[in-house]
Amino acid sequence: MKEFFWWCSGVHRETLDRYPEEHSKYISIGATIFFTGLFAALAGGYALYFVFSGTSFAIFYALIFGAIWGLAIFNLDRYIVLSIDKSRKPWMQFLQALPRILLAILIGMIISRPLELKIFDKEIKEYLRAEYLVQQNAKIDTLNKTFANKYKVEYSQLASLKVQADTMESSIKTARQKMNHEIFGTKTEETSGVMGYGPYAKMKEAELIKQEVYLDSLRSRIQLKETDLLQRKTAEGLMNQRILSDKTLDSAINVAGFADRNAALSNLHKKPDGTVNKSTEYAVIFIALLFIFFECLPVFVKLMSGKDSYDNALKNQREIHDYESDTGVNVEKTAIDKIDDYRVEASIKRRMDKLQQEFAEE
Repeated sequence: MKEFFWWCSGVHRETLDRYPEEHSKYISIGATIFFTGLFAALAGGYALYFVFSGTSFAIFYALIFGAIWGLAIFNLDRYIVLSIDKSRKPWMQFLQALPRILLAILIGMIISRPLELKIFDKEIKEYLRAEYLVQQNAKIDTLNKTFANKYKVEYSQLASLKVQADTMESSIKTARQKMNHEIFGTKTEETSGVMGYGPYAKMKEAELIKQEVYLDSLRSRIQLKETDLLQRKTAEGLMNQRILSDKTLDSAINVAGFADRNAALSNLHKKPDGTVNKSTEYAVIFIALLFIFFECLPVFVKLMSGKDSYDNALKNQREIHDYESDTGVNVEKTAIDKIDDYRVEASIKRRMDKLQQEFAEE
């Protein structure tokens, strides 16, 4: 396990063996790199599983992508930690690690989102339930308004008939009251005051019957108009629009896509009255920050570690190898210069032999 974590940290084993006091330090760095890659594999695999959930190959895709993603992050962290030169000044080391830190922030934000969706799954479902009901009500209202505008004339005629029917009902009520006063001899400005079923009572009864017949005709026209509009609503599909039941809502929520769930998570901290739930808002932010910090952890560990004996040994070896490489070039140049005269003589001899052969052939 020690050698494995050393390999994860990218150390030169032969050099590190000479400094036992630094062994634990690089075991910790290697373990941090390894577990960051492992965590990235789990998070990336779950993210893809969430995208392909419901398909038969979702687990297979998640395993493949998770392994590739984890290895990529592991290799990137290992290279960055390995390439940080502790002999430089701290701000130079930070600039050297800055691209990886920026990339870690982006990766942390991407990976944290699917896991946040899973953490707040119950709250998201409740939010989607309320949101889908609001959307369905708004859809029904919009369809009804569109239908009302389309058949504005018919609705205007229906409203006019209903006004006439209401007026006629009020008139019939008044006429029946007058007829009763006439029959029972109640003296008013419009009755004779003579008790009995006389000519005036018969006349008022005849008027009342005419009004009732007209009211029946108005009601028939209203019913025909309402039936016609109802048939048109049915033909245009408005009657098929219903408030979603609990079973239908559960089915819609279970198949909700990433966009709907992501939008629900973004608006989860907003209450129906327009206020903001700070605890939920901070919880989402802190979880994202936790993932970002975990992604940056290998680089931070390397930056926080001080320059040690192993770093000094690596620096000295690197200087020796650089010098050896530079002197090797000088040696080769000197050797070439030393044999330059011999190369000239050999070239002259080769050309002379060629000329003698040409003359012999002639």
